[in-house]
Amino acid sequence: MPQMNKGGKFIFGKSIIRNDGIIKIPEQAIQEYNITSEGRVYLFTGSKSTGGFCITRKGLLEPSKLGHILYDNPELWDYTALQGAFIKYKGRSYAWVEISPDGKILLTDEMISFLKLDAGMKLLSIRSSDIAFTMGAHGRLMEESMKHENEIPVY
Repeated sequence: MPQMNKGGKFIFGKSIIRNDGIIKIPEQAIQEYNITSEGRVYLFTGSKSTGGFCITRKGLLEPSKLGHILYDNPELWDYTALQGAFIKYKGRSYAWVEISPDGKILLTDEMISFLKLDAGMKLLSIRSSDIAFTMGAHGRLMEESMKHENEIPVY
């Protein structure tokens, strides 16, 4: 579903956090961000209003104005931090995880707890910028999406 209202955010779909922690990224987000191309992605905590987390990859983050996140946290840059271990930096927390060629990531129980999520939750996949997209857990967009439940693909 493109936009829920004129001038609104673009919605790729909803992803269910499965009981085993697996999340499937919507196909359109995979394509638009070429998100599986590096085999690893960065997750970082979402906004207070939307919750959840944002997803990007090194090839998008490093050349951007936010590239300093990687330079200032070399354990993220070179993936030597433990996979899924969040590192606090300037008000947000960042981690890396592997992503499968078909766009699946695994959230451990610790990650789910850290992000204040639960198995079975549906996350709204939202175009945020040209650097990252958001997997939102609550807020105005999630509420608005309920009115369009049959129009939004679920992954």
